[in-house]
Amino acid sequence: MASKKVELLLNRTIENLGLVGDVVKVKPGFARNYLLPHAFAEAPTAEKVEALKGLRAQAQAELSKLRSEREALIARMEGASIKLVRSVNDSGVLYGAVTQRDIADQLVVDGFPVDMRAVRLQMPIRRIGSYSCVIQLDRDLKTEIGIEVIPDRTLEILTAAADAPAEEPAEETKAAEAAPAAEDDKKGKKGKKSKD
Repeated sequence: MASKKVELLLNRTIENLGLVGDVVKVKPGFARNYLLPHAFAEAPTAEKVEALKGLRAQAQAELSKLRSEREALIARMEGASIKLVRSVNDSGVLYGAVTQRDIADQLVVDGFPVDMRAVRLQMPIRRIGSYSCVIQLDRDLKTEIGIEVIPDRTLEILTAAADAPAEEPAEETKAAEAAPAAEDDKKGKKGKKSKD
């Protein structure tokens, strides 16, 4: 059975709920345990709604300014990518992992002031390589960025693969293995001739 919602007037802007001066309907527990004890809301009266009109207009102006700043930031981030240098073992596995905090911190360093909560990383990154991640500043304001996780040192597996083709050493090895076998065959034939 659904509980009846309570109507309250917000004394301040509450994220994902409303602006100061808004009359909102919330669950009784949320009102009783959070909004009312902290004086974030109260029972709506005509006088109080009128008194908060100035604050509400100011909050709406700030919200529209924030919205335009976020739109500009998303436009700047379109197609952006970041590089993260991390310590890894010889197999390319990170010591630790790349998390939302790491991505947000690097974005800030690169000139994109983004809060950690805007980074939508499905799971922590644990290996070197190229990845993508969604940055969401609002319900309809999001973009995808590239993330390149690179090792802090040259890895042996990467240099060995890049040095020489795998076929050449294999042929040299076959020739080296065949030489002693041919010599053994010669010795064996000499031994048989001496017995005859």
